[in-house]
This record gives sequence, structure tokens and C-alpha cells, in this order.
Amino acid sequence: MSLAAHLEELGRPLVDEQLKHPTVEGIAQGTLDDATFRSWLEQDYLFLHDYVRVFSRLAWQAPAAHLGDLVDLAHATFHDELDLHRSLSASFAADLDGARKGPACAAYTSFLLDSAATYADGLAALYPCMWGYSTLGRRLAENPPSDPRYRRWVDTYADPGFADLTARIAQMINESGADPESAERLFLEGMHHELAFWDVPRS
Repeated sequence: MSLAAHLEELGRPLVDEQLKHPTVEGIAQGTLDDATFRSWLEQDYLFLHDYVRVFSRLAWQAPAAHLGDLVDLAHATFHDELDLHRSLSASFAADLDGARKGPACAAYTSFLLDSAATYADGLAALYPCMWGYSTLGRRLAENPPSDPRYRRWVDTYADPGFADLTARIAQMINESGADPESAERLFLEGMHHELAFWDVPRS
């Protein structure tokens, strides 16, 4: 079993926990109140800006075979994902530019940026976000929400193109020469940050 496949095996129970979280259940059912999703949207908008910085920090260290992929991932995050948040913001009255990081967002982004100081560690630390959202999107798309706003969010992460990006990160992890014990620790820490991120701060 490859290292990335092993990490995914470790992460599946934590994806199941996310699927049971009230915020995720509300998205799945299309019944999540606007205030909760607005808060999540604002926090994730801030998170994604730092996620781009993580890709950029890793790109500076990357072997030639990985450099283009990391640049592409930074570009896709900065344009495609942030554009999704901007386009949804009006529907939820989100204040993206005025938002401030809550504790979960601040802890997660600090963890990712610190981990990215070492190339292989950074890949393992960021994989929970890529793989986790791809897995959540696929699972939620099996019975998509009727609310078109939440359906659009699900469709974004269930898209085969997003799965392809996730698979490429998995390949890069396998090629990185990562220490398995360190990769496990960072991946699981990232998965716990993913779960905590659904506890959105109340305004």
C-alpha cells in the first residue's frame, strides 16, 4: 500500500465524523441556517488565502517534476475556489473582506504554514483538506441537497477535476520521500483541524 493510500485509510473514520457534524449534515440536507454557513464561508475565505501561501511555500522547495502542479494548485485555489466563495457571499450576506479569523481557522492555518517549512511534511499536512473535501463532495453528491446554493458547493468538491488534483497530490506524497511516521502524525493532525473547522464561530 502506498503512503497516500495508507493516510486515506487512517482518515476515513474522521471523514465519517465530519459527515455526522451538524454543519455538514445541514449542508447535505439543504437545511443549514444562513448564519452558520455565512460564518463558515467567511472563515474558509480567510483559510484559502493562507492555503495559497502554503502551496507557494512548497513550490519554492519543490522538485522540478512537482513545481508546475503546485503552481497550478495555487492558481486554482486563488481563482476557482475563492471565486466560488465570492459568488455565494451575496446569497448569505457574507462580509468576506471584513471577516476575522476565528480560533479554528487561526490554528489550522498556523499549523499548515509551519508544516510547509519542510516539503514532505507540508504535503502530508495539506492532504486532509484536498482529500477530505474531495471525499465529502463525492459522498454528499450521492444524495445532493435541494437548496441550489448548497448544491453548488457540493458539486464543486464532487467534480472529477477536483478529484484529479487530489490524486496528483497523493502521487506527490508518494514521491516525496516522506517519513511515514511524520506523515501519519501531520495528516491526522490536519484531519482533526478539518473536523474542528466545522465548529464555526458565532457572530
